[in-house]
Amino acid sequence: MSAIEEKFDRLKTENAPGQESRKSGGDMDKALLGDPIEGRPVDFSHGDVDAFEPTPGSFGLFKQGYEEGGAQAYTEYRGRSLIRDMVAERLAAFTKAPVDADNGMILTPGTQGALFLAIAATITAGDKVAIVEPDYFANRKLVQFFDAEKVPVRLDYADSTEKAGLNLEQLEGAFKQGAKAFIFSNPNNPTGVIYSPDEIAAIAALASKYGATVIADQLYSRLQYSDCPVYSHLRACKGIDPEKIVTIMGPSKTESLSGFRLGVAFGGKSIIERMERLQAIVSLRAAGYSQAVLRSWFAEPEGWMDERIALHQAIRDDLLGRFRASEGISVRTPQAGSYLFPKLPTLSIPPQQFVHALRKQTAVTVTPGNEFAPHSADSIRLNFSQDHQAAVSAVDRLLQLLDRYRL
Repeated sequence: MSAIEEKFDRLKTENAPGQESRKSGGDMDKALLGDPIEGRPVDFSHGDVDAFEPTPGSFGLFKQGYEEGGAQAYTEYRGRSLIRDMVAERLAAFTKAPVDADNGMILTPGTQGALFLAIAATITAGDKVAIVEPDYFANRKLVQFFDAEKVPVRLDYADSTEKAGLNLEQLEGAFKQGAKAFIFSNPNNPTGVIYSPDEIAAIAALASKYGATVIADQLYSRLQYSDCPVYSHLRACKGIDPEKIVTIMGPSKTESLSGFRLGVAFGGKSIIERMERLQAIVSLRAAGYSQAVLRSWFAEPEGWMDERIALHQAIRDDLLGRFRASEGISVRTPQAGSYLFPKLPTLSIPPQQFVHALRKQTAVTVTPGNEFAPHSADSIRLNFSQDHQAAVSAVDRLLQLLDRYRL
């Protein structure tokens, strides 16, 4: 395999949301036993925007942007200034720290675009980068794609007390080894863990001590449940250098606006400037008409967000109850976000093959745990932002199939 082929081989998309392999598994298919377990197909690899519709009025705002014409179609590369001003004010109130709309913010094609730009603007070949395991799979893939070296920092997510968290000794060890950047999501994707105020303060102190840049992915930070502890925003911590942090957010998930491809990155002036220069040659800008939809962000109808959170919490609790009633499965309660990350019991087939069997025999799609960390291979991720009854039925089928393959 050539160097360029190897580079892109790391970016496999078979288990990415909406891209799961539907091809025949060949010998794998022959090894699968049992009759199909019928039921409505459910794809837990991503949320269902038919079950949870986009923010009210979002399409009308898109239409207004279209009708406005060139002023909205051809914005500055970092996004239209009047929209950045509006979003900056709202994000400053949410994160409890000032946001510089002119010099410290960029609108991007989705938070995925923001993540790509932030990592590209922060690291170069040979750099060491600390990443949490498990965490969002693109973190690892992008670090490797840019020929940097990942230094894993373990998150203990399956502790029965539900108090285990980030290994701060490993994080400091990564910085001592020369890691110049740290990437993490809060709430954590895939586990739904919220970092405690003490953990966030420790991350800020360590990053400041070693002069490291931090990329904080806070995509799900609005979807906090009633039993969620206090949420701390890293950028609001005392002592952290505002020029050495980038926060990424967007309305794709909680607000179901993923189809508009909107992301926002805000933080250090020099990093944002580099991100803009790169965006100018990659995609030019976040889609101009879509930028207009950001007017709805943090401005939803009264009670809308509370209802959305309550509906997700009800699904979460029903699915947790089913998993915990099944022998040998451990699963931590997500404190925010819409992911469950149950750890499976020992099976007669490898976890990857079980994921394939699940899709083939029950029409239920999940993301295998090894996408998020090597030590999470016996876990699976489910995005439970789905029709409630369809999600429950799908998990019942999952558990029925699991019983077929128990040792």
